[in-house]
Amino acid sequence: METQNFIESGILEAHLLGLTNEEEKELVKQMVEENEEIKDYLVDIESDITRYFNGSAVTPPSALREIIHLRSNQENFRKEKHTFKKKAAEEDQNTRFLDVEVNDTHIKVHKFWRPAFIAVFILSKIFLIAGLYYYFKAVNQEEQIQKLKTEIQQVK
Repeated sequence: METQNFIESGILEAHLLGLTNEEEKELVKQMVEENEEIKDYLVDIESDITRYFNGSAVTPPSALREIIHLRSNQENFRKEKHTFKKKAAEEDQNTRFLDVEVNDTHIKVHKFWRPAFIAVFILSKIFLIAGLYYYFKAVNQEEQIQKLKTEIQQVK
């Protein structure tokens, strides 16, 4: 009954997703070594999760893939792998994924957008100034026309 409670607790799933702390990792390792049923269940869950993630995976753009590949060659991204794999390791030997961790909180845009935004900003200011200039010029001309009309009326 203890085995069934351990399986239903969800700690095995959390362990496979990397959501456990060191104590829980040790507990899972100990239980897997002691109980063959838990070991088989863990291997089944791992193959199901791998199958799910591979089925819903989206291929990244080739440029991003090249960047990740270059970074993985430069740095050591080797994380400890599961020692409990049996079926999943045989199925997915050719499939390798890297964990990409982003620690940047800024939005990054393509490098050509910045000059485009600056150009739009400057052009908007130029058009604003030109619009104001021609507006005041038109108002001034309207006043001059009114003056000329009154002078013509006075001369008659």
